[in-house]
Amino acid sequence: MESYLLEWANLLLRWLHVITAIAWIGSSFYFVFLDSSLEVPKDEALRKEGATGELWAVHGGGFYHPVKYAVRPPFLAPRLHWFYWESYATWLSGFALLCVSYLYSAQIYLIDANRFAWWGKPWAAVLGALALFVFFWLAYDAVCRIFGHVKDSQGRVTGVGNDGVVAAWIAGLVVVMAYVACALFAPRAAFLLVGAALATSMSANVLMWIIPGQRKVVRAIQTGAPVEAIHGQRGKQRSVHNTYFTLPVVFAMLSNHYSFVYSHAQAWVVLVAMMFAGAAIRQFFVLRHGYHLGRNAHPWPYAAVGVALLLVLIVAMRPAPPSAVVATKDVAASADKQGAAAANDQKFDLAALQAVLQSRCIQCHNAQVQMKNVRLDTPDELKRHAQAVYNQVVVTKQMPMNNSTGITEAERALVADWFKAGAPVR
Repeated sequence: MESYLLEWANLLLRWLHVITAIAWIGSSFYFVFLDSSLEVPKDEALRKEGATGELWAVHGGGFYHPVKYAVRPPFLAPRLHWFYWESYATWLSGFALLCVSYLYSAQIYLIDANRFAWWGKPWAAVLGALALFVFFWLAYDAVCRIFGHVKDSQGRVTGVGNDGVVAAWIAGLVVVMAYVACALFAPRAAFLLVGAALATSMSANVLMWIIPGQRKVVRAIQTGAPVEAIHGQRGKQRSVHNTYFTLPVVFAMLSNHYSFVYSHAQAWVVLVAMMFAGAAIRQFFVLRHGYHLGRNAHPWPYAAVGVALLLVLIVAMRPAPPSAVVATKDVAASADKQGAAAANDQKFDLAALQAVLQSRCIQCHNAQVQMKNVRLDTPDELKRHAQAVYNQVVVTKQMPMNNSTGITEAERALVADWFKAGAPVR
């Protein structure tokens, strides 16, 4: 019953998380497009009011005419539409999903003893995962404060800048975080945790900088006080960072469905390359919005770099041909031992297979605990899931999860021989 309820919680939280993420990313992408596409208002009256940009658009059978006031509008409407609950709801649902899917079963999903055993304490791995979020946010925020703020002679922040320097530091932080995560956590969890750390910083940008800055501007307008442009500038800076984080985060969240990515020997390099490819492709779209206005050259090089990175990964990660695979001594010995049995279904040693399943698999796939609705404790259920067993145990080696039950290469070879022999169960 516990696993059944966890599956429901996982499904509903994932559904909620996707919905709120679509709302957040959609509004973020729209406003980036809007800012990149604004033109100087043609109406002199708008310019005198302080309007810095306008856009005419057609959608859904109507025409829209958004106007931007970069610092202070001539008056403040009684009803303002704020954009922050999308961010908060996305993070809260994502964190809840992380708790249900990974932190609740840290021994299985977070810890890979072949990488770092966390002293056999699941709670230590949980604390380590949470610390990753906190440390990345603190380091990222410090980079923005130290290198991204322009200060006067008295040390007061008067603007933002040094975008290239800030970007280089952030890229370095992402590389370090990816390396550390892949060294300390199970590979699938490592990819997800890096994405979650970036997403946490995105939401923290909204909570700590963007919305507070907007509230200060609104309060100043309402009280008639001078409006400090720095609040809008800092909010814009963090908002731009968020848009470049988006595609890397989405990749990290999807990666757990593709074991060939996170199970690579140099998984952290794969993760970094995929994230940089996503950021480069996002840069192409950001600059493409303003290209037709003559604000910059055609940004095709960014798309080319992103696509080139993807192609390099596809070629570099291609599986070796069967003839090039060199078996280990254990696998070779097992193959010799089971070769004759694999050639003849009737001679296959089912007792040996059942012993492997009993010690490595059935504790999570039985009548009481049916992880992913898979049972392997009866002949009929084993036969029904034979293809999945072969794929997960032999091809991708994704199961047992993080090899928590210590299956050997010889035992994986035994499962392979069983499947190639026609997956006999009696």
